[in-house]
Amino acid sequence: MGSVYRRKGSTKLWIKYTQHGRTIRESTDTNNLPEARRMLRNREGQVSKGLPITPDVGRVTFDEAVQDLLNDYALNQRRSGDDTRRRIEKHLRPYFGNRRMITITTADLRAFVAKRQRDGVVVRRTRASKDGEAQCSPQDVRRPVSAAELNRELTVLKRMFSLAIQAAKLHYKPHFPMLRENNVRTGFFEPEQYRALLAHLPPAMRPPTTFAYVTGWRMYSEVLRLEWRQVDLAAGEVRLDPGTTKSGDGRVFYLTPELQSLLEGQRQRADEVQRAKRMVVPHVFFHTESIRTGAIGVRTGRPIRADGFYHAWQRAKLAAGCPATIPHDLRRTAIRNMVRAGIPERVAMALAGHKTRSVFDRYNIVSESDLREAARRLDARRG
Repeated sequence: MGSVYRRKGSTKLWIKYTQHGRTIRESTDTNNLPEARRMLRNREGQVSKGLPITPDVGRVTFDEAVQDLLNDYALNQRRSGDDTRRRIEKHLRPYFGNRRMITITTADLRAFVAKRQRDGVVVRRTRASKDGEAQCSPQDVRRPVSAAELNRELTVLKRMFSLAIQAAKLHYKPHFPMLRENNVRTGFFEPEQYRALLAHLPPAMRPPTTFAYVTGWRMYSEVLRLEWRQVDLAAGEVRLDPGTTKSGDGRVFYLTPELQSLLEGQRQRADEVQRAKRMVVPHVFFHTESIRTGAIGVRTGRPIRADGFYHAWQRAKLAAGCPATIPHDLRRTAIRNMVRAGIPERVAMALAGHKTRSVFDRYNIVSESDLREAARRLDARRG
């Protein structure tokens, strides 16, 4: 049996217990005798269960847990590291900093969520000053924090607890009260909307848009980053390397006649740019003309950046009369078109890169025209 005692010169109570024949002495950081006895019983319970106990168990601080999390992100080369740092520094550290992880309870988590909801998010509106520089407008507004944003912050903290448990620095984590999210987008393109948008995009932006419309691949992380080494025109296929997709798996798409013609045209234009500028064009989708001169220019041959495509999309969607659309709607539309064409859902999932059926079902959207067609078929069958 262990014991509670007070060390000479110490203002805190200490506990003493035995594990594997070794005597362990540990400060309780409290003068409360019932609390110290409760801690001793917990330690004796952990010993009986064979759990590892070190002097650092329960002593890990929030800052130490943050460092462990960032080390894990660097080790696994996660792309969301910058976003995670922003959430930690802006929201989590001001509330939980300088605390031991073991003191963070479910009640603390609910209080954190309640405070974030009360504070909201300040949306700073800008206006142009006389000298042309953007300045903050006095009409700044405060909007509520979305459930998705709060859940991402709680997920970061939950991961910190999981890593501490893996490192035997903690033995449990509190319950995390995740909020219900209702942010599933249902946007997709009807053929006439797609053609209208395509007509208002710059010529260099149309090929990647068509490619995403047919394949359902992600525009920013997969389509715009595609390189010629991943394309085999002779075999009629295009591949994504393992580790470059969201799921981490490789992927192959066998070209339709439309895509075959599109990529052959891109290859011809790439050869023309290489001859004219004596430069290598590694990316499949690139600037085919200078924005200012409309001819061979500085930007010709360079890959299309995500922000450049985004701004072109913003202008085109307004001109085409579909202001609510986003590039990811092309992915939803492609999946719906695959299912309409009679492609087995398992094959459609492999082509688009979905690993779980639940996520795939979110993309397999039923439109009003689908419902009308179902009513027409039902009426024809009854007739």
